[in-house]
Amino acid sequence: MNVGSETKLYKAERTDVSQNQGKFRTHFNFPGRALPDHADHGYGPLATIVESFMDPDTHIAMHPHRDEEIISWVPAGVMRHGDQDGNDLVTDADHLMVMNAGETFWHEEFTRADDPPLRMLQMFVRPHSLGLEPTVQHEPIDAPVEGEWRHLLGPEESDAPLFVRNEVDLFDLRLDAGSSADLPNIEGRDAYFYVFDGAVEAAGTRFGKTESALLVGDAGVTLTADEDATVVAFLIDPDAPVTRQGTIGR
Repeated sequence: MNVGSETKLYKAERTDVSQNQGKFRTHFNFPGRALPDHADHGYGPLATIVESFMDPDTHIAMHPHRDEEIISWVPAGVMRHGDQDGNDLVTDADHLMVMNAGETFWHEEFTRADDPPLRMLQMFVRPHSLGLEPTVQHEPIDAPVEGEWRHLLGPEESDAPLFVRNEVDLFDLRLDAGSSADLPNIEGRDAYFYVFDGAVEAAGTRFGKTESALLVGDAGVTLTADEDATVVAFLIDPDAPVTRQGTIGR
C-alpha cells in the first residue's frame, strides 16, 4: 500500500514457518518475505524474528552459535541463560540480552519448574563481518511508558543501552486502545514492525497479533491501537554490508 510518493507499506500475515519440539516451540518471521519478488528472506542486516515459547521446566542444552547477533526480548516471565564464560543470567521485562556470537559462542537456555510459561522474541541480526569477538550484553532497561517508543538497541556508535554490530536499531512500544504513536524514523532507514500483542492500524490497514509490516521509504507512519497493543520496531539500513553465515540468522 502507498504511504507517500516514494514510500510503501507491505503487510505480512502470521508466519507458517514453525518448529514444535514439545516444551519448546518457535515461529519464524522473515522480514524480507513481506516484499514482493525479494530474493532474500531477511531484509538488509535483519535476518529473522523468532517468536519462542518455553514451558516451565524446559532445558535447551548447551549449543553453539556463530556469526550472528541474537537479541532476547522478554516482555513477561523469565528466560534463564548459562554460557561458556560461566554467566548465569535471567532475562525478564526489566532486562534485555544480546548475544554477539562472533566466531563461536556456546550457551544454554532454560526455565525452572516454578517459572511461568514463557513467550518471547529472539531476533537475529547479520553482523557486518565474520569472526568477530564473542560477547554477551545483559543490561537493565527503563520501564516502558505508555505511548512512547523505548530505544533498546542500536549500532555500536549509538546512544542505545545495548548494541549489535550492524546498522539496526530496535524499539518497543505499549499503546492503550485508541492511542497513537508515530513509527520511529531515521533518515536513510526502512522500518519493520511486529505486533506482539493486541492490534494496531497503520495507513488504513489493521495489523493483529503476530502480524508485521515492512515500510520502505522515508515517509512517516502513525500506529493507532485498536486494542491495547505491544509492538516492536526495527529501523534498518537496507544497504548495509552483511554476512550470511550465521547458525540461524543467515
